[in-house]
Amino acid sequence: MYADADFAGNWDKEEAANDADTARSRSAFVIMYAGCPILWGSKLQTLIALSSTESEYLCLSTATREVIPIMELAKEMQQYGFRIGTTKPTVHCKVFEDNSGALEIATVHKVRPRTKHINVQYHHFRHYVNTGQMSIQPIDTNEQPADMLSKSVPWVKLAKHRLFIMGW
Repeated sequence: MYADADFAGNWDKEEAANDADTARSRSAFVIMYAGCPILWGSKLQTLIALSSTESEYLCLSTATREVIPIMELAKEMQQYGFRIGTTKPTVHCKVFEDNSGALEIATVHKVRPRTKHINVQYHHFRHYVNTGQMSIQPIDTNEQPADMLSKSVPWVKLAKHRLFIMGW
């Protein structure tokens, strides 16, 4: 799974007084299985994030809500003898994130003064990280394919990510 957020990318100084939604960040994700995209999304976040780290972490939380049921379905299929494309005996999800602060919040579970306001509901995927069923891994921001779903990107970057996602 690739997850990316655009921190307050829609903010408009002229409209901000009348429309708080201009301060909302956009979350985007692409979930792939066996090299093929199976689910993707791009939407405004429900909370107004106070930093790019918070925006990215909220994006991780939203995206993992989509991937966890897919992981559970794959595990159940394995239990019933369906041969699904995996060389490992367990289902494991690699989540790629390009924000170092969000990576740390997701992998080092402690309360931080700057992020203590983030409700526990956004930490729901930590069980999967703690049990090794999911790993949050760094990815260079220029290699993040979900980037094209979170903000406008130059044509060259769009073409590169499109080719990757489609497996071409």
